[in-house]
Amino acid sequence: MAVPKKRISKQRKRKRRTHYKAETRALRTCEQCGDPKLPHRVCSSCGYYRNEAVVEVEID
Repeated sequence: MAVPKKRISKQRKRKRRTHYKAETRALRTCEQCGDPKLPHRVCSSCGYYRNEAVVEVEID
């Protein structure tokens, strides 16, 4: 079984792990209302998806 000869420092370990980041979410503007929404999802503010009313949204 392989055993490391020297201890890996915290700095070296953290440098290696810098690539594991959370990516920013891709947002698109809604074609109906112009609000930002996730792609391939129903707009939460107007309820439209691909220019069709899919969900009725209650306005407060």
